[in-house]
Amino acid sequence: MTTTPVLQSALDARASAGWLRRFARTTPGVIGLVAVVVAASCVIAGVVVGGQLDGRIATSDRILDHSEPFAYSAQKLYAALSAADAAAATEYLSGGLETAPMRARYQQALADAAEALTDATLGASDAQTRTALAQISAELAAYTGQVESARANNRQGFAVGAAYFREASSSMQTSMLPSAERVYTGALAAVDDDQRAVAALPWVGLVLLAIVLVLVVVGSWILVGRTNRQFNRGLVAAAVAVVLVIGWIVVANGFAAHGVELSRRDGTHRFEELADARVLAQKARTDETLQLISRGDITAGEKSFGDRIGQLTALLRDEPVASDLVAAWTTSHGKQVELYQSGDYPGALAQAIGPDPGGSAAQFGAVETTLNDAIEQTRTTLRDDVGAAGSSLSWSPTGTLVLMVLAAAAAVAGLWPRLKEFL
Repeated sequence: MTTTPVLQSALDARASAGWLRRFARTTPGVIGLVAVVVAASCVIAGVVVGGQLDGRIATSDRILDHSEPFAYSAQKLYAALSAADAAAATEYLSGGLETAPMRARYQQALADAAEALTDATLGASDAQTRTALAQISAELAAYTGQVESARANNRQGFAVGAAYFREASSSMQTSMLPSAERVYTGALAAVDDDQRAVAALPWVGLVLLAIVLVLVVVGSWILVGRTNRQFNRGLVAAAVAVVLVIGWIVVANGFAAHGVELSRRDGTHRFEELADARVLAQKARTDETLQLISRGDITAGEKSFGDRIGQLTALLRDEPVASDLVAAWTTSHGKQVELYQSGDYPGALAQAIGPDPGGSAAQFGAVETTLNDAIEQTRTTLRDDVGAAGSSLSWSPTGTLVLMVLAAAAAVAGLWPRLKEFL
């Protein structure tokens, strides 16, 4: 009887499968199967763990290259917008005859805001953030127009100038600053999420490594039953390599987690507090000057100023130098209020924007400079700690993969002599 090629192939495949099943039941078949399973599991676990560790290093790099610079730009935008409003209020109070430093301070704040807006827009990775930044850009153009209208009317002694300025400041306080704050808060949250990702243990890889250890133990137990040999050097070497990999991962991840914790405590958390403190100081300065621009009842303005100073003091509880400067500024403001309520408007004006080193302008400037320097120092600390966390993991992916390949090779090398005894 003649068989067709297709039928012959099917018969050959069935015969081969039957032979493999019979061989798998034999001692050499079992030894070969143990070698293949252990070696393959070692390589797979090494690749997975190495990939996870590579991902954490990439996340560390992303913090330094994108997340943190974007958060910094968002913070600069938030602070520069508030600084522009405070500087514009001080400039307006001069009666349109502002000094060169006053004008330069306002123009510098606008330039800083424009630069930060550009940097933030380039770093924005989602449509919602880009839309918010585009809205801020459009509103900033309208704001500067209103401030210039207020300035022009103020120079001519027209009372409508105050209305223009109040409208501009209201737009800044109720629209632009809240939008910038949302962008900044979201950016900081992204940095925090990335920091957590760097510090997280590669649990999937660790579970796979534990499974490899179980397979090595099971394989050793099977060999004891088949060959009456208690230990196989190859499997013992493979188990030692796996344990070394687990220890390496835990230790390296511990160093990385420590670095991340420092970057969050001394970096992200402090950065957020200092940035909020800086904006609160600028808003308090705006409240302080708006009281004199309105030239009316200052009860509401005083409440707003007091609330902001209270929040500012709470944020600076661990910053003694800045806290002392805020206290000196508050004392100066108190003198301004006393002069205003006693009917000495020129004296109150001089206390608010005059060149006296003990006046509010000088005191606020000292607070602003101190907070800005602290923010820059904190940013450096944050980046250094994140960089150290990434460096702790730098050799882990390569080392893990090499050790797991060596574990696979050791298992095969240890089982090959036993296999040859039956071949």
